[in-house]
Amino acid sequence: MTNLFRKKAVGYDNSEFGLKRCLSALDLTLLGVGAIIGTGIFVLTGHAAAVQSGPGVVLSFVVAGVACGFAALSYAELASSVGGCGSAYGYSYAAFGELIAWIIAWDLILEYGVSVAAVANGWSGYLNNALMAMGIGLPESLTRGPSALAWNEHLGSALQWFGFDPNAPGVKEAGRGGIINLPAAGVILMLMLLLIAGVKESARINAAAVVIKLIAIAIFIGVAVFNVNPDNWSPFLPFGWFSHDGSRPIGVLAGASIVFFAYVGFDAVSTAVEEAYEPQRDVPIGILAALVFCTVIYVIVSALMTGIVPYHALNVPSPASEALLRIGYNTAAGLVATGVVAGLTTVMLVLYYALTRIIVGVSRDGLLPAYFKTVNSRTQTPVRTTVITGTVMAIMAGFIPLGVLAELVNIGTLAAFVLVCGGVIALRISHPDMPRPFKTPGGIVLPVLGILSCGALIAFLPYETHLRFILWLAVGLVIYFCYSIRHSKLAMA
Repeated sequence: MTNLFRKKAVGYDNSEFGLKRCLSALDLTLLGVGAIIGTGIFVLTGHAAAVQSGPGVVLSFVVAGVACGFAALSYAELASSVGGCGSAYGYSYAAFGELIAWIIAWDLILEYGVSVAAVANGWSGYLNNALMAMGIGLPESLTRGPSALAWNEHLGSALQWFGFDPNAPGVKEAGRGGIINLPAAGVILMLMLLLIAGVKESARINAAAVVIKLIAIAIFIGVAVFNVNPDNWSPFLPFGWFSHDGSRPIGVLAGASIVFFAYVGFDAVSTAVEEAYEPQRDVPIGILAALVFCTVIYVIVSALMTGIVPYHALNVPSPASEALLRIGYNTAAGLVATGVVAGLTTVMLVLYYALTRIIVGVSRDGLLPAYFKTVNSRTQTPVRTTVITGTVMAIMAGFIPLGVLAELVNIGTLAAFVLVCGGVIALRISHPDMPRPFKTPGGIVLPVLGILSCGALIAFLPYETHLRFILWLAVGLVIYFCYSIRHSKLAMA
């Protein structure tokens, strides 16, 4: 039992593993903005408004943003004091021990990997819509999975339980002879080459794409602010704060547990510790600046989106563009759609980057084979891990039509946030004199609030989501007890 909770030494890790220090505080802030502003603002805002919160989705974003703020402060403290590229995994290893750390690592690998594949499917749809508008759309055989993945009754219902949606657009029609979702697989492979080339190059592309999608958001705000109809905000809370519609939770708080997905990604900044120029200063700046900026953007856009059209009309794949089309601004809608493509690209890039760094961190500790921790001497990037994960995600995106996995991703991320907040408290008690270049203000009050708020958002998620999460954890435990516990670096010490 003692082996299950053996801990890594605390204190900032300044050892060199070959990763290149090349990211500034601005790079890290843009990295966070690139990960955060994407699927949430372009897709989930409309869905949450239409079926869960109504115009009160503004309050849903505020609630989720506050919960993330507590977690962000805890991330900033641990990133500046514990360090390492493993993010919540590394912090949990130092605070709670190996078993909890592995569970979080397994959770993060699933979260980032499935998110990239799912976002790639959405990216493919937007890209093909743009190509069709220009008269050069791809045939269905190259934008759908193969017919060999026919969704018969048993397979469909089984995979649906695991989070795949057989009723998602393009899934039921997969039997019409599709071969591969080529754009979805292709964009992941292109991002793979970009990440192999180097982190600084990836950061430059990310910065350019962030600028494009911020311009698109500015266009939406510039048009929408002059077309608000206050009647669309009445009633402001049609579903109340929290209730149930049959078995489905609804209301502002239930909406907050869904739009929380819009904030997934700010924690990816903490995986860049070993590639930041001054990580103890720059990483906290990047985390907090990205979160504050994106929260303000979300509140403004969600308020305007529900102000220009009735909230029940927003349950569409591209609510921002749909809202502009409904009020007659076709050109602006097209420009916003272009921003969607750029936005989803940066989401995939940052989540893919974070996934590889977490795997590198876990491999260094012996919980995964040493093969994954190798850094290429020329590019100073983990090429092997990047290629393997990219190939797996490209296959998933190309051949499996994924439904929206926001709830499953959310519960995993919220669980990680709870442990990060708990890690601050545990290390304050066990290592009160540890150097903390950034220290969460107010003692342990804010971390405690982080645990309570993130825990509450977990409780507001559907019951089925909890079951799926338990199943994924069970698979991870099998891997841990079959391999990791015997190969851990601490076991060899």
